[in-house]
Amino acid sequence: MTDQAKVRRHAERVRELVASVVRTQIKDPRLGMITITDARITPDLRDATVFYTVLGDASDQAATAAALESAKGLLRSTVGKALGLRHSPSLTFVLDNVQDQVKQIDDLLAAARTADAEVQRLAARAEYAGEAQPYRVDSEEDEVDAEEKADAGHEGRPPAGDGGGRP
Repeated sequence: MTDQAKVRRHAERVRELVASVVRTQIKDPRLGMITITDARITPDLRDATVFYTVLGDASDQAATAAALESAKGLLRSTVGKALGLRHSPSLTFVLDNVQDQVKQIDDLLAAARTADAEVQRLAARAEYAGEAQPYRVDSEEDEVDAEEKADAGHEGRPPAGDGGGRP
């Protein structure tokens, strides 16, 4: 079992090395405006996955993928020598679709803003379903009437507890 910190350090080093080699040593005309975004390496340090983005359309992305595949041997040998491992990790290149995810999130946020604006517009014109004050408020006259009725109901009855010795 390997140390997770060691794996992270090696993954970061792989990312830096691949970015450096792509920038300085690979002269393939198919290679577009590429950015190496991340690298991950397995705990046994045998396989590395390198994530990249390409500025351009689908044809630019396909051409860059082909250029990276053809330069995979050079990149692998450079990474293996620099890391000093017994086995040089095999490299897999994966197109990182961050831009597509950003566009999707922006579209979702725009839809949410539109829905919120519609709710605000409808709430501004809304009226209560019933009266503005749905609870009955007793006025002072109603309270006096209620007290008189309560007093009238107790007239003629003896107070509780005066029943000839019984509680």
